Amino acid sequence: MAEQMGGLADDRALLGRTSTAERVADILRSRIAEGFFPPGTRLSEDSIGGALGVSRNTLREAFRLLTHERLLVHELNRGVFVRVLTVEDVEDIYRTRRLVECAVVRGLGEPPYTLDGLAEAVEEGWRAAREGDWKAVGTANIHFHQELVALASGERTAELMRSVFAELRLAFHVVDEPRRLHEPYIARNVEILQALEAGDRDAAERLLAAYLDVSLERVVEVYRRRGGGGGGGGRPPPLSLPPPPPFSS
Repeated sequence: MAEQMGGLADDRALLGRTSTAERVADILRSRIAEGFFPPGTRLSEDSIGGALGVSRNTLREAFRLLTHERLLVHELNRGVFVRVLTVEDVEDIYRTRRLVECAVVRGLGEPPYTLDGLAEAVEEGWRAAREGDWKAVGTANIHFHQELVALASGERTAELMRSVFAELRLAFHVVDEPRRLHEPYIARNVEILQALEAGDRDAAERLLAAYLDVSLERVVEVYRRRGGGGGGGGRPPPLSLPPPPPFSS
């Protein structure tokens, strides 16, 4: 926890002179999306408030906002915890992703597209894989899909998906073999990028839909073997993934 608070203190400068609960919530949401706070983690008001230099009331309002987004849960007489997702949560996350991400690709218009952010996220994933940092590969994968959504150039879409991607990270934490979860999708991200570079948004959408279907199937299988999850504050036991399905380009 001390290491976590030290890292969180680095975000204090983001608050500036106009510290608000919304900005605190933005920081905590980003940290959850990056895997900084795993599911089941109890969030200490004193530690986080001290690290960010904000009042207890401001922090509690930020917690309330993130609870509304289903990222946190308040347990009576126990405190505030990062949520442990259920299988129904996971299915809903992927349903939302399929609706939004595929619609973004479908509505891109005529090429060329601005793909620098996607290319950087792909390189980020390859770099993390070469270093054997599979948690960072998962973060790079989320960055790829954030950049994909950003192609829509719509603040409402981006705002909707911010909390969805943060919830997605919570789902990933159930798996104790992040390499087996994330490695197959590095190549899939490359294929989506290449299709968009070629101006073939139809192919990109097909690749993306298949990607999301396979990912959902594998993560849900893990959740079902775990028993479906309780959605509360108890930290879930990690489970191994089955071998990835065959993948051909």
